[in-house]
Amino acid sequence: MANIIQYIEESFGELVNKVTWPTWNQLQSSAIVVLVASLIFALIIFVMDFVFGINSGEGFWRGILGFYYSIVQQS
Repeated sequence: MANIIQYIEESFGELVNKVTWPTWNQLQSSAIVVLVASLIFALIIFVMDFVFGINSGEGFWRGILGFYYSIVQQS
């Protein structure tokens, strides 16, 4: 039990005294980078989903290829 208490005390001391925490400006910059990267990634996924479609049936969402195939089948 003494080892666990010693481990917790040492971990707390290391987090308080040895870890270099980012400044508020660094946190804001990192958050903006993550937000922009997430938006770009979501846009890429949306475009891929729109192009390939998620429903091959007669539903609303067929994507561009589904629309093209329905035109080709009618010809």
